[in-house]
Amino acid sequence: MIINVESLARLYTGFTAVFNAAFQETQTWHERVAMTVPANTRIMDYKFLLDFPMVREWIGDRQISSLEPKAFQVETKDWEATIEVDRNDIEDDQLGFYNPIVAALAQEARTHPEKLIAGLLAAGFTTPCYDGQNFFSTTHPVGEGTVSNFGGGTGTGWYLLDASRAIKPFIFQLRREVQLVRMDRQDDEHAFMRKKMRYGVDYRGAAAYGLWQMAYACKETLNDTNYATARAAMMSTGSAEGRPLGIKPNLLLVPPSLEAQAREILQAQFIIGDPVSGAAKTNVWQGTADLLVVPELA
Repeated sequence: MIINVESLARLYTGFTAVFNAAFQETQTWHERVAMTVPANTRIMDYKFLLDFPMVREWIGDRQISSLEPKAFQVETKDWEATIEVDRNDIEDDQLGFYNPIVAALAQEARTHPEKLIAGLLAAGFTTPCYDGQNFFSTTHPVGEGTVSNFGGGTGTGWYLLDASRAIKPFIFQLRREVQLVRMDRQDDEHAFMRKKMRYGVDYRGAAAYGLWQMAYACKETLNDTNYATARAAMMSTGSAEGRPLGIKPNLLLVPPSLEAQAREILQAQFIIGDPVSGAAKTNVWQGTADLLVVPELA
């Protein structure tokens, strides 16, 4: 291949087609647990409802649900990944190996928000959310008392979420979409000095905690008893007035090490009821939530 402006433009067009196809085909789960919020500035201020908006009988004046006056700020970050293509490979039409690499770039960019959210889950026991308490805490202030969304323990964490509503447990703040960019002019210093063309992906975004009421974490053993306790705690979470918020946990997130236990709880028809005799009992929790195994939690 003769290397000139036109041939490099065709190469970039080909890489872009490979990138876009892989990007669209990559399956993701972060949309289930995070609200995607378009950002028009580097730092966004979020205000949260002290209570969920709830419909009531209209008697007298309306009761206004006010946004929390204390702002919760999320700063956008820049993310990138870059590869190099040897000029000799372009000249010799040895480009077949690069298409899978470009596709891998697309897959990495598409799933990168999930790495950020997995990081939030793991750090939720020591990182404050909008109310000043750690996201997973036993003392979230609600009305005159406190509410817990942490089941205790010191083992491997597992997480139960309500992903059924428009309001999600997490926020994915997107300032600029993912794009494939190039640095392949022959008069670029890198190309001139090292015979390398550069192609990269970048975007601007950030992940942050949303409403703690929609998530529950536990580090006790993942079994039917603790799973039932977690569900009951979430579903009984109420407003400052004591009314249930109607939370319906429907997604269980676990690391690979807890996949077998999670599948037994959510998918098995029977489970072992007596650990001594090994007697089985009907699994009443079968189908009560979807299972999501998250390798980034390992």
